[in-house]
Amino acid sequence: MPASLIDFLAGGLLQWSFWPLAAYFLVATQLTILSVTLYLHRSQAHRGVDFHPVLAHFFRFWTWLTTSMITREWVAIHRKHHAKCETEEDPHSPMHKGIKTVFWQGVELYREARGMRADIEQYGKGAPADWIERHLYTPYATLGPTLLLFVSFALFGFAGIAIWAIQMAWIPFWAAGVVNGLGHWWGYRNFETTDTATNLTPWGLWIGGEELHNNHHAFPSSAKFALRKWEFDIGWAVIKGLEAVRLAKVLRVAPALDVRPNIHVPDTDTMRALLAHRFQAMTDYQRNVLMPALREEAEAAGAKLRSLLPRRLRKGLVDDGRWLNPEAREQMQQWISQRPRIHTLVEYRRRLAAVLEARSANASDALQGLQAWCREAEASGIRALQDYSARLKGYSLQSVRA
Repeated sequence: MPASLIDFLAGGLLQWSFWPLAAYFLVATQLTILSVTLYLHRSQAHRGVDFHPVLAHFFRFWTWLTTSMITREWVAIHRKHHAKCETEEDPHSPMHKGIKTVFWQGVELYREARGMRADIEQYGKGAPADWIERHLYTPYATLGPTLLLFVSFALFGFAGIAIWAIQMAWIPFWAAGVVNGLGHWWGYRNFETTDTATNLTPWGLWIGGEELHNNHHAFPSSAKFALRKWEFDIGWAVIKGLEAVRLAKVLRVAPALDVRPNIHVPDTDTMRALLAHRFQAMTDYQRNVLMPALREEAEAAGAKLRSLLPRRLRKGLVDDGRWLNPEAREQMQQWISQRPRIHTLVEYRRRLAAVLEARSANASDALQGLQAWCREAEASGIRALQDYSARLKGYSLQSVRA
């Protein structure tokens, strides 16, 4: 075999050494991650940001080349995930399908969801449907990765095939496995959302900011995922850089919460802020009302909180044991019923959640419900509940600089 052919098979046209190949691999895979989080997720699925048409089409081309995912299908599956989150209809809920299934078989779950064409039609509205989408990207979705394989082999030889194989596993592992799986199973929570979404880390670097999954579920349409001072979203940093050169336009970010002093009766500004920050309100209730009461119960009993009430049951208090098994839920309810003060606080939490989650056609009904809740909370004689109500009445939205 000629030496030139051997050299070509070993290193392709470029004959790069290990470190340049490693740099190419990291750049290419991170570009794929950014194309998914910026274009498919934040722009197409949630309309939080718009990109210049040239850049938007590059993102679309790159996802076709490196993943074979069809924009309309990805958008539809993700929107359905939000609409049916943690139910049996959720395309990839660890609560119903199991963490091992979602983590290791995320691709199979995605393919299964692709086959539900009625859902694709229902949830995929607004996705690109231009000539190139209809005649290339959609009908020839698998052509992209096939083309990438030949290009990788031509440039890098057999090393290019290895790089291509890892690229093909990159999004399935990190997005379908880690974000969809671990992002609903392990991590910390800034907001007590009505699902199990968690933040995997406060520094969203490796997966384009998707690590901040609980923040995203609290404010799905926000183009910015980092919502605490110590958090960092690399995807948002890229968006701001693109915005500076007029290649991106931010449409939505999570509204900032302000607390006005000396508001005696909840008003329309209060209600508007609570509808936007209902998860923050429930989080504040858990941390400032329920948890102090639980600690006082433990002190009165001369025991540590973890021995008085196991951690999983304490977490169950946030949402009436929604994610507990029937036996644990019954155990929690019995524990609550034996403690009148805790029972009262849990009942107030349940009533407040009902007010905030109501979708009444008459906005005045919701406001009247909130006003009644605050009056009764202040008349309860429970100091933590009174303080919480006083702060809640002052909620308002303030404009923020993106």
